[in-house]
Amino acid sequence: MDAPHLPEHLNRFAAIRQRRRALTWLVGAGALPLIGCGGGSSSEDTADVFTSGSSTTCSTIPAETAGPYPGDGTNSVSGSTVNALALSGIVRSDIRSSLPASLGSAAGVPLTVTLQLLNANASCASLAGYAVYLWHCDRDGNYSMYSSGLTGQNYLRGVQVSDSDGVVVFDTIFPGCYSGRWPHMHFEVFSSLAAATSGNNDLRTSQLALPEVACREVYASSGYSASLSNLNAISLSTDNVFSDGSTLQLATVSGSVAAGYTATLTVGVPA
Repeated sequence: MDAPHLPEHLNRFAAIRQRRRALTWLVGAGALPLIGCGGGSSSEDTADVFTSGSSTTCSTIPAETAGPYPGDGTNSVSGSTVNALALSGIVRSDIRSSLPASLGSAAGVPLTVTLQLLNANASCASLAGYAVYLWHCDRDGNYSMYSSGLTGQNYLRGVQVSDSDGVVVFDTIFPGCYSGRWPHMHFEVFSSLAAATSGNNDLRTSQLALPEVACREVYASSGYSASLSNLNAISLSTDNVFSDGSTLQLATVSGSVAAGYTATLTVGVPA
């Protein structure tokens, strides 16, 4: 895909990586001192999480259930198969609106999710050209295409193809916490966009967990009234998915309710 057609944040990541490579060359040549980067929530900090060739070992992210609401052609609602992967326009970065957008959008605190796909079977090489289908509940804990009143909506679902560094980026909202589950997102990884026509073709289905501190900040804000009490009744150690360990699935999150949040996760795939 030509650079002018890339989403703005991917162009920004590419520019930041190019600048960092240039700085690295200058440092090696003795032209510049090495300056450490402090923590924060800027886009540059997010980009710095993902640098090529930084590791030769990584672990495969655990396989998890797609749950009852995948919308990937593997189950049905009222006898009809639901498959968001077949929707026109499903390949998109901003997944907050339904397709078409006139159907409606999901309200909530903005969240940008960045995943980097690495080949766990080949020295953690970046997996370029792979497809990721991401979906999650809205701020009320309901799923489009399935929940009562939302069967005609398909928001908070989308597909992205990984860039040369194996990176995909989704603009979405912070999901709510519904009864019995820790706040999370679902995703499926496919070997190519062409393969992403049914959930049966995925290389890995897994889930991303959101850290408690960020969840409590968001759930104290307007629009998430039920989430805080649900969060108080669950923990990562008692969740039926993450109770066996969440280290490889717990995203790094930064930001604020006012400015929005960013979540990043490295995903080792048995490619």
